[in-house]
Amino acid sequence: MAEIKVGTKAPHFTLPTGDGKELSLEDLKGKKVVLYFYPKDDTSGCTKEACSFRDNLSAIKKKGAVVIGVSADSAASHQKFAAKYDLTFPLVSDEDRQLVKKYGVWKEKSMYGKKYMGIERTTFIIDSNGTIIHIFPKVKVEGHTEEILKLL
Repeated sequence: MAEIKVGTKAPHFTLPTGDGKELSLEDLKGKKVVLYFYPKDDTSGCTKEACSFRDNLSAIKKKGAVVIGVSADSAASHQKFAAKYDLTFPLVSDEDRQLVKKYGVWKEKSMYGKKYMGIERTTFIIDSNGTIIHIFPKVKVEGHTEEILKLL
């Protein structure tokens, strides 16, 4: 599998969303995409990150971009998470972890000395032609949305 880096084509996907539909990267041609990967629905950092995107969504849209969140949680989990925090952008369910592996964000992590596999919080900015133009690895939630807005 080729390494994902700035200047490469964004790997294609068609996956279910929390609202019962399917979302394809192909559907977003002509728009800039903020594709963010996060570890788990309804956990503190992930909630803070999602709410920051929600609160800045109109500014992101003004810059011609859409926001899509991805985790390995089920579509039903995404639906509950979105309803609880009034998230108005799609959350894509990657339960078989094919997409997180394609984007290289499925990594070995460590907590309290235990090693496990999980999603490393990462954001990709994809231009209107489907090319990756920026990657934010190991995202720190605080101030992240503002960084993205400056870049767009």
